Amino acid sequence: MKFLDRHTLGLIGLWAAAVGVALSVRPALPVDETRYLAVAWDMWLESHYLVPYLNGEPYSHKPPLLFWLMTAGWHVFGVNEWWPKLVAPLFGLGCLLLTTGLSRALWPDDKETSTLAPVLLFGCVFWTVFTTATMFDMLLAFFALAALTGVIKAWRGDFWRGMALAGLAMGFGVLAKGPAILLHVLPVALSVPFWGPYLAGSPAGVGRKRWYLGVGCAVVLAAAVGLAWAVPAAISGGEAYRDAIFWGQSAGRLVNSFAHARPFWWYAAVLPGLVLPWLIWPPLWRAFKRLPEVFGDGGVRVCIVWMATAFVIFSLASGKQLHYLLPEFQALALLAARLINIRNADGMPGCRFDALPAWVMVAIGALILALPVLPLSSRGATIAGEANTLWGGLVLLLGVGVAWKSAGAALNVRAMQLSALSAGLVVVVYMALAPVLSERYDVGPLARQIKKYHDAGKLVANFGKYHGQYHFVGRLTKPVPVMGLSAIDEAAFLGPNPDGYVIAYYKKIPKTAVPDFVFTFRHRFAVIWPAKTVIAHPALPRRD
Repeated sequence: MKFLDRHTLGLIGLWAAAVGVALSVRPALPVDETRYLAVAWDMWLESHYLVPYLNGEPYSHKPPLLFWLMTAGWHVFGVNEWWPKLVAPLFGLGCLLLTTGLSRALWPDDKETSTLAPVLLFGCVFWTVFTTATMFDMLLAFFALAALTGVIKAWRGDFWRGMALAGLAMGFGVLAKGPAILLHVLPVALSVPFWGPYLAGSPAGVGRKRWYLGVGCAVVLAAAVGLAWAVPAAISGGEAYRDAIFWGQSAGRLVNSFAHARPFWWYAAVLPGLVLPWLIWPPLWRAFKRLPEVFGDGGVRVCIVWMATAFVIFSLASGKQLHYLLPEFQALALLAARLINIRNADGMPGCRFDALPAWVMVAIGALILALPVLPLSSRGATIAGEANTLWGGLVLLLGVGVAWKSAGAALNVRAMQLSALSAGLVVVVYMALAPVLSERYDVGPLARQIKKYHDAGKLVANFGKYHGQYHFVGRLTKPVPVMGLSAIDEAAFLGPNPDGYVIAYYKKIPKTAVPDFVFTFRHRFAVIWPAKTVIAHPALPRRD
């Protein structure tokens, strides 16, 4: 029970609140979450544990670890929706605990930093939102933390066990999201001359030849773990699948990422907003002023290498997504916690602006309350009208309470209050948007209608690219053919299936014929047409 102090128990409670509300009110969101659930569902149905499948075709975009964990839970609990949606959040909880562990490995004599770092991590609203999502990034962040903990342990004297931990963690990171794990770990492992001799309480260290031999062995172990799945999967999946997992998930992604989809400065522009509310927390700004003074701290150098190299690499690659940098939020939290505690150790007083984030949350709560009367766009007004904006009052009250309570409180208590306020904001947003998510993002009604057609022996085709969004939600056991990508596939479906059905998507439903089923999806309509109607009106299913 070493990690379970009152702050850790408090964080676990906040995590449980945010995740519990997300699982209760938020459906699996198309297209990513529903697609991953569909892959796991196909794996469960057909026992495709070696090669994942989506809608009857090998799915090569992601390795299988998340899908294995989802199906493993179904073997224990039976098929349900809550377990697969809980897997990634559990790794988010693990990240909080491993952040504490890595902090103690970096600064063994600084208990305050190990207490504060996970509080700062969970307090990032962006990180808290993503820890409730069914995606691969929390798995990647968890294994990156575990691997870096192994690297630090290896330098501190537990050499081969530390390198074994690093290798195994990187290997499981490969199974979680491919070779991207190396970008988060190897820069730190290879730059040991920059940080190793400066770690507090560090022994004499390890000779460079032995060190790099150990790093090489860790990489070989990681490759062995990944290849233990990839080689038999490549043999079983065929040539196209083999090329996809060996090229598409590694070098191919790197090459294709230089297509300049987003400019190199994009991460620099968006990152400040991703670290709210800490960006506007004065104690953090005052602490970062001391960064030049503590640059000789080995743990600080580890965090800087960890963040800077990943930031530069992902900035140079044009294929940018906000969540790609989630593993670096742990480094930011560790660095910020260390700097804050060094400054706080000097007994420097706070100021009246320290409650600024709480007052900003008050303003956000007031804004949520006022949404129905604000001059919004037609789409924004529709969402505001459907949302339960009264929940904004809870954020407002919590913000006032934190602003009032924080006066005179110890710094770690103030940080915990703000972290709780961030979790409260996430809960309130989910609760406020629950009607919108249920009406516009839950594909359940449409998926269950497809299931009825399947049970009656009728096939249903999707006009346009299909991402598997109906498969798990509707518990479909038959594929959904795709048509509309070429004239050939239209004829291939409509000819043999004149009594089938076609799903098409519109901003405005055509008046040409009477649909069989209409479903509001986001701000469009998903319409099911009888195949005979589409045969009679060939242009009917094309998007407007």
